[in-house]
Amino acid sequence: MIGQTISHYRIVDKLGGGGMGVVYKAEDVKLHRFVALKFLPDDVAKDAQALARFQREAQARRRRSTIPTSAWSSRLTSQRADTSS
Repeated sequence: MIGQTISHYRIVDKLGGGGMGVVYKAEDVKLHRFVALKFLPDDVAKDAQALARFQREAQARRRRSTIPTSAWSSRLTSQRADTSS
């Protein structure tokens, strides 16, 4: 995953992971800033309650942080990886 470009994000480093997914440091190549991208496992992305909890946590984190956070499910990622350049 490191070194791969997904949409306009270049994956730079793995920051961590757990039951809710894996977090990577990425560079937004359009806006020239670093962001955290979280890739969700399929089971989390398909679970409405887990997805709602993730979205609430991401919104709360965004309000507290100056580092933009983007969330990608593994399904969305695999679809976009085929079309990214």
